[in-house]
Amino acid sequence: MPSASRSKQLAVLLLGGTLAVAGLAGCETTQEKAEAQRAESARILKQRDKRQQARKHNADGTKTALSIRKSSRQQKGEK
Repeated sequence: MPSASRSKQLAVLLLGGTLAVAGLAGCETTQEKAEAQRAESARILKQRDKRQQARKHNADGTKTALSIRKSSRQQKGEK
């Protein structure tokens, strides 16, 4: 009977080791996904900044109609 108990213990240890290795592999994948998401977020923020700068000023440096409307609303106290 002791050998059967020993076999169960080894099986449990092997299963636990396998799960631990699978968990570590999953963490690496999660970290890679997180890094890709951070890169995508940075790219989106840069594009948004460029669009906002373009809206503020035309190529000749004058304000656009959108920013003029916003200014007039702000002066009137509207949002």
